[in-house]
Amino acid sequence: MARPLRIGTRASGLAMAQTGWVAERLREHGHDVLVETISTRGDTQRDLPLTSLGGDGVFVRELERALLEDRIDLAVHSLKDLPTAPVVGLDIAAVPRRASPFDAFVGPEGQSLATLPLGAIVGTSSIRRVVQVRAIRPDLDVRPIRGNVDTRLRKLDEGACHGLVLAAAGLERLGLGHRMTGILSPPDFWPAVGQGALGLQIRGDDKRAREALTTLDHPASHAAVVAERACLAELAAGCLAPVGGWGRVDADGNLLLGARVLEESDGRVREITVEEQVSRDSAVENGMENIAASLGQRVAASLLAAGAGPMLERMRQPMA
Repeated sequence: MARPLRIGTRASGLAMAQTGWVAERLREHGHDVLVETISTRGDTQRDLPLTSLGGDGVFVRELERALLEDRIDLAVHSLKDLPTAPVVGLDIAAVPRRASPFDAFVGPEGQSLATLPLGAIVGTSSIRRVVQVRAIRPDLDVRPIRGNVDTRLRKLDEGACHGLVLAAAGLERLGLGHRMTGILSPPDFWPAVGQGALGLQIRGDDKRAREALTTLDHPASHAAVVAERACLAELAAGCLAPVGGWGRVDADGNLLLGARVLEESDGRVREITVEEQVSRDSAVENGMENIAASLGQRVAASLLAAGAGPMLERMRQPMA
């Protein structure tokens, strides 16, 4: 009898919900699965800023180690948390259909980011979100807030802040979509690279796991996040950097990618945004994944040519 596919996941409510969805889809296709919970530094040390925990990868390193040590066969990641640097021996075998890539504002009923009173407190620990909130509302008091989604919502309800910025996909997956009082989307507010998408990671030589995941892959979502991640990698910017990106395949089959690099200094916010696309015919001829990676690199080159390099370097200096 074949061994069950062992799926590794973080212990947070959101991670368990995402992994549960993957497990159920695999069972529907006749696979026996076993879910293994693995703690990460990002989960166990919630009182510290993410940058002090080592930056990129604080939510994924233990899962990747478990894969490499053959303790699990598949890791379910939120792609926005997964560093772009490849890990020798591991592959992203599938990206299921992406949920909303956008951020959401959560506040009192009927209250949006635009209608908050002067000086209101907004909670978020993401540099990308902080800078974009301040670009829209420089009068707001933006403060760091960590913890899982339930913890952040409880802090809001207890009056620790007047609003939160959270990923719309996370709220929807937890059945908390009703808490959203506004959606923050381009051109004013750019999401994190890979936000709303799941990455199903396996050992590169595991043919059994790769074949099992074939039915879960959504090619358009996969291509979109490949483009976004290639752009981020080319910028040499980690997933905690103030970089937003949004890739998508339009109704005509064209692949589009937009990305924004942000910088805040002296109370002023500067941003550079580039958007490009490749045609459906080109993608079909050359392979969607290769085209997606090439598009991401091209958008990154355009950002750097427009002056994004010094901006990113200055943003790195406080974390050095």
